[in-house]
Amino acid sequence: MTILCRNEVDIIGANIKTHAALGVDTFIVMDNGSTDGTRELLNQLAKDYHVVIIDQPSQTYQQALWMKQLVHTARDLGADWVISNDADEFWMPQDSAKTLKDYLNYADSVVTVPKSNMLLTEESLRDDFHFSQLKLRIKYPMRYPVEARVEEQDVSIFFNETPAKVIVNPNGFIKISGGNHRAKHIGNLATGRVENGIRVYHYPVRSWAHFEDSIKHRRELLKNPNAKMGQHYRRWVKLLDEDCLYQEYQRFIIPSDDIPVLKKYGLVTEDPIPSLRMKV
Repeated sequence: MTILCRNEVDIIGANIKTHAALGVDTFIVMDNGSTDGTRELLNQLAKDYHVVIIDQPSQTYQQALWMKQLVHTARDLGADWVISNDADEFWMPQDSAKTLKDYLNYADSVVTVPKSNMLLTEESLRDDFHFSQLKLRIKYPMRYPVEARVEEQDVSIFFNETPAKVIVNPNGFIKISGGNHRAKHIGNLATGRVENGIRVYHYPVRSWAHFEDSIKHRRELLKNPNAKMGQHYRRWVKLLDEDCLYQEYQRFIIPSDDIPVLKKYGLVTEDPIPSLRMKV
């Protein structure tokens, strides 16, 4: 598993512990200049798990290039499969008796896995809240117009359709997209496939402090006119500049009274799998 991270001290430990229990043998983690203790925690995790740490201090945010380099590093270490991951994503077998390895075979080139966003609920306002307690996830997402994602306040980006993720066979690998959503492989047309037995659970927002720090960092990255970044990040940077970002964070929290309606129309579902299988 390869991970590109920056300031993920609240989640990187659970990420590595969980995926190790689910069958991942080696973690290649590129730390992009963390300042919150993430880098020090990685050193501690490396004492108990096979974690290869690469320091990447550059703030040019060349995600696609860096993730490609990480796949090559994994290949050189003898990996049979590479899961290109983010610190806030958990790859969970839907069958509790299986590990990730049970869904992979040597004949495949690129395995595409569906991804779902986990949603903040009122419980997240408690002092003792931990992201692993979240059970409400998007079931059937919506497809908002691009301009709505940027301009309209009553649109939640987390309800928007989210691209799938990929596991790649490093032999024959060519390149991977910036968000790790697609990969080019010499055998993709013949042996690429979708695997619904695994689901990626995405925790895009946890605490207010982490969200604010992330958007401040994105604001610095966007000073580069050639920076490639999703439109929702540009929206949040704009709100940060207008001193309205906290109101946006508050809108992420789903009120308890709204949940039955969202369930009724198939937008969300209660999913206990990650909280049951996650190691924290």
